[in-house]
Amino acid sequence: MKLLSPAISQLARMRLWRIEAWMQHPVASQREVLQDLVTSAQYTEFGRKHNFSSLFSTHEFKQAVPIHEYEDLKPYIQRMMEGEQNVLWNTPIYWFAKSSGTTSEKSKFIPVSEESLEDCHYKAAKDVLTLYYNFNPDSDLLTGKGLVIGGSHTIHQLNNEIHYGDLSAVLLQNSPMWGHWIRTPELGIALMDEWETKIEKLAETTIKENVTSISGVPTWTIVLFRRILEITGKKNIGEVWPNLELYIHGGVSFSPYKDQFQHLIGKKIHYLEMYNASEGFFSAQDSPTEEGMLLFVDHGIFMEFMPAEEYGKTNPLTVGLNKVEVGKNYAMVISTNGGLWRYMLGDTVQFTSLNPFRIKVSGRLKHYINAFGEEVIVDNTDKAIATACFKTGAVVNDYTAAPVYFSESSNGAHEWLIEFEKEPDNLDLFVTELDKALQNTNSDYEAKRYKDIALRSPIVHATPKGLFSNWLKSKGKLGGQHKVPRLSNERKYLEEILALRF
Repeated sequence: MKLLSPAISQLARMRLWRIEAWMQHPVASQREVLQDLVTSAQYTEFGRKHNFSSLFSTHEFKQAVPIHEYEDLKPYIQRMMEGEQNVLWNTPIYWFAKSSGTTSEKSKFIPVSEESLEDCHYKAAKDVLTLYYNFNPDSDLLTGKGLVIGGSHTIHQLNNEIHYGDLSAVLLQNSPMWGHWIRTPELGIALMDEWETKIEKLAETTIKENVTSISGVPTWTIVLFRRILEITGKKNIGEVWPNLELYIHGGVSFSPYKDQFQHLIGKKIHYLEMYNASEGFFSAQDSPTEEGMLLFVDHGIFMEFMPAEEYGKTNPLTVGLNKVEVGKNYAMVISTNGGLWRYMLGDTVQFTSLNPFRIKVSGRLKHYINAFGEEVIVDNTDKAIATACFKTGAVVNDYTAAPVYFSESSNGAHEWLIEFEKEPDNLDLFVTELDKALQNTNSDYEAKRYKDIALRSPIVHATPKGLFSNWLKSKGKLGGQHKVPRLSNERKYLEEILALRF
């Protein structure tokens, strides 16, 4: 394996020109992607219905195809899962990625074609490796193994040809042989569903490996780290895996967890953020010194950006890359080489750079608090939590917040449940710093907080450790990519979690 790393590093550098080509011509690349998608699917049922063979521009495409949410495409997908082909996409669909989202009680099944595997997920993964080696040419990343703390990898068979599982299951099942050589744990452990047992097996087996990289959700990675330190008696993870050099994360903001990681690992490593989902691989960090992730514009996904204020309108406006603005909140609308057409992803993003196009995930369309016109999004609260922790020395594991509505005796507020890894010495000071930071981040919230006229000071409860995990477990969503909703404009989730305190 030691000889493999320089060779892969050289190949990665040789591939850099491909990335630079679409980075330099992103709008043209996106136009070509759309044309390829429409041409490929013109004789599918969906393509015939929407006259794909006569569409020759982005404007015509947007006029012909309405914006869809999952429920709109579900009848097509259900038929595909029963074995029908040439419905949404022109090549056979044998795999579906099961995605439950963050809070949905029902599962979504995302069609995964051969093209979406090869030209999106695997191509993007290779590009991430290229970008990493570009900034770390002396890396020994592939001299060891990558520890993957994914979700449930169980594959379910619907019939002789059709299968589904979470995205990591589908990728593992279809990955090339060499991918299994450089990954840990063994498949038998990766396939486990029960997360508490899985963490134990992960800890017992991986401490014997030469782990050079880790990817996974921060909360579960921290749980694994702590168990490994208990088993080994080591002071930090750097003593267990001295060659560890990279942690790959995505899906939730990493800022509340970074201090814990640095403390637990005990040595300097690289951190790399990616944005991939069941629907596709959208972006990844291309530079350790720049904010945001490079948008992958040549990976079989045509992207539109809906200003967040358009959500819910009958004919919402979307714009292309040539009209996006830095700092504005957009909902992503995607058309993919798996057969999703003008599909509203549910995530919101903000552009941090237009040359090249870089984005950061700012939240979810339905994960916000706007009960009083304050328009608070997850990006705001993540930053405020990080600031309050810095000012008070606290460390936060997880949090959720929801509105407290006006009553006869008091005005509104935001109620927070926060699980601290390290509680602040003075919780009142933490609340003050949180409130102040949120006002500095969001002018609408600041206006509503003026003299407590609309919003009074936040109500913060320090929860017992494990409360959020218990809630997820009660929902059958413990582990993997499942996470607690940071914000909700209603009190349902907060009330459910509060009820578990007693």
